Amino acid sequence: MRLSFYEFRTGAETEGGDRVVYDVAQDEAHYGAATVDGHALVWQLDDTDEDADGALLSRRIQVDPFSPWIMRCDRVDFPPGGVAYTHTHPGPGIRYLLHGSLTVHTGGRTETHGPGSAWFESGPDPVLAEASQHQPTAFVRVLVLSAEWAGKRTIRYVNAADADRPKLQTARVYLEHPLRLHVA
Repeated sequence: MRLSFYEFRTGAETEGGDRVVYDVAQDEAHYGAATVDGHALVWQLDDTDEDADGALLSRRIQVDPFSPWIMRCDRVDFPPGGVAYTHTHPGPGIRYLLHGSLTVHTGGRTETHGPGSAWFESGPDPVLAEASQHQPTAFVRVLVLSAEWAGKRTIRYVNAADADRPKLQTARVYLEHPLRLHVA
């Protein structure tokens, strides 16, 4: 199975299925069938590489089809100088930077993302994220999580001391929806 990300600048209309549609102008997310007249971001689960044709970003993910899973769409906002201390998540996801700048350190690599940039995080790989020093920064993401994470924060700090440090970023969950996985 693949988690794929698509961007439509002039609108999108989607059918049902395991897909999240984010309306950038309205700052709202929908699961399955949706119509967006303007800038739309779409994350969906694709069965094969061919199904993901046209995706801006697509990564293979592992999900047990016999266990319950959810797709979560949320947004993380940082004030200037905000930091997400080295952390992990319990599942993979694709992020899209709405505005600002975010420098992401993971796996011995450092990448700086600007508005319109999308990137994949595996979940268990530790990540340190540093927002722009000069402007607010925000990204929206979709995570694929075991259903046991429904309604719970997913960030887990690698260094125990970081859990008690002040956090400047805020997160807003738009939706969590059970996946309708089909077993062949």
